[in-house]
Amino acid sequence: MIVTMKVDIFATNQLPRNYEKLGVDYDTLKTVKEDLIWVGLTGFGPESNEPAYDPILQARSGLMELTGNAGEDPQVVGIPLPDMGTSEHAYGLVMKALCKRALTGQGERIDVSMFMSTTSWLTVATTLTKSFGNKITRRGNTHEFFAPVSVYETRDGYVYIAVGNDRQWVSFTQLPGFEKLARPEYEKNRGRILDVANLNRQITTCTKTRTTDEMIDLCNKATIAISRVNTVEEVLEDPYVSASLLTAIDPVTTTQIWMAPPPYMTSFLKESGRRMTFPPRFGEHNREIYGDVLGYSEEQIEGLKTKQVI
Repeated sequence: MIVTMKVDIFATNQLPRNYEKLGVDYDTLKTVKEDLIWVGLTGFGPESNEPAYDPILQARSGLMELTGNAGEDPQVVGIPLPDMGTSEHAYGLVMKALCKRALTGQGERIDVSMFMSTTSWLTVATTLTKSFGNKITRRGNTHEFFAPVSVYETRDGYVYIAVGNDRQWVSFTQLPGFEKLARPEYEKNRGRILDVANLNRQITTCTKTRTTDEMIDLCNKATIAISRVNTVEEVLEDPYVSASLLTAIDPVTTTQIWMAPPPYMTSFLKESGRRMTFPPRFGEHNREIYGDVLGYSEEQIEGLKTKQVI
C-alpha cells in the first residue's frame, strides 16, 4: 500500500468509467496526498464515456460548420484546435490551482471537457446566433462585417488584404491600377458588402497584374493591411520565427528535431540555446521515477513489470 506520493499534479485522459477501475480517481488519490491537484481530460466531461478525437470535436462543436467556402463542404481546421485548446485551458486551470494551494494548502479536482473547451472559442458566433438569430456559417476568406477582406491572387502567389473602413477604401482605390474600383456604390462599406462576390472578382483582376512583393509594397505605403499567404516553409524562414525555433536531438538516432517556437522566450530557453531534451521513449524513465523519485525497490519495480503495470 502506497502511503506517500511525491507528486503535485496527477493528470489522466482515461474515460471516466476507468478511473476507479484503475485506482486513479480523485477520491482514491486524495487519500494518498491530501493537497493533490488532479486533472481529468475527457471528450465530454466526467459524466460521459463517449470517445472523442480532435476531428470529432471539430464536427460537433461547430468549427467545421464555420470552416470552408460558402456553399461547399465543411472542413476541418488546419490545426488540431480542440487538442491544443484543451491543453491550454487545462494548463491555465492547473496554474490557478497551484496558486490557490500555495495560499490555502488545499488541492483541487479539475475536469476539462474537450467539447466545452472547443465551443468556448465560438465567441462571436454564439452571441450573434443566440442573441439576434443570425445564421452564422462558413464564408471562405471573406469577413461578415467588412469588405474587401479576403485572399487575392497575384502574378506569383496570394495576398490577404483587409480594408477596415471607408477611408482605407479610398486609399485602396488610389493605388496604381485600382482606380476603376472607385465607384459610387462602393463608397460605403455596406455597398461593398452587398456586392462582395463581384467586388472581389474585380479586385483579383487588379492584383493579378502585380507580383506579391509589389502588392505588399503598394499597400504598406498606403497603410492598408496586407500579408503574403505564406507556405509553412516560408513561415519557418521568417526572421521572427527562425530565431525562436526549438530543437532536440534523439540520443538513439542522433536525428535533430525542430519544434514550433513558444509564444514567448523564457530565460531557461535562452540559456539552453532553445535546446530541449528529447521526449522519453515509452517506459524509458521507469527506474528513475519509480525508484529514485517514488522510492520503489528493485523487487517492486520488477513486480510491476511482471504484472504489466509498467
